[in-house]
This record gives sequence, C-alpha cells and structure tokens, in this order.
Amino acid sequence: MAVLLRLISLVLIVIALMLLGADAVTSLEKGGEVTVRSLGMVWAAIHQASLDGAKAWVQNHAAFAAHFVYSFLALPGWSVTGVAGVLLAFIFGRKLGPE
Repeated sequence: MAVLLRLISLVLIVIALMLLGADAVTSLEKGGEVTVRSLGMVWAAIHQASLDGAKAWVQNHAAFAAHFVYSFLALPGWSVTGVAGVLLAFIFGRKLGPE
C-alpha cells in the first residue's frame, strides 16, 4: 500500500511540474505577462462538460459548499497537485532505520 501511495505522490508531483512548466512557457509567449492556469481551467481543458456538471451539482445539492468549491477551483493547478504530492511523499516516504 505504501508503495502505491509513493507512486501516486510521484505522479502528482510530475503533473504539478508539467503544469508549472506550461504556465512558464505561456508567460514567456505573452511577453512576460504572468499567466497561471487555475484548477478549473485545467479541468475545463480536459473535459468541460464534467466541470459544468460538477458545478451544477454543487449549486443544486450542496449550496452550503459552493463557495468553498469555487474557491478551490480558483487555486493554481500546479499548487493543488504539487502540495498533495509532496504531502503524500513525506507521509509515505521510505523509513530509515532497521527493517
């Protein structure tokens, strides 16, 4: 189980680095204007209909959490995946000492 979670943490960190690199390249293409893709923008680029469905579900069935969900979707995509990956790597990393 720990090996699987270490692999998932590695995948999340790689995705975060790819998103950060894409933001850096886009910023360079726009002449130095800083461009950061939010998690919602990344999700919309992958599948817009599922993002719209999730937003509609939250609005209709969990209106108390709508503000939290919209705020979460506004976070930079690389920060969400990167922080989750690093936390998993620290928690499930290799343990030093006798085995």
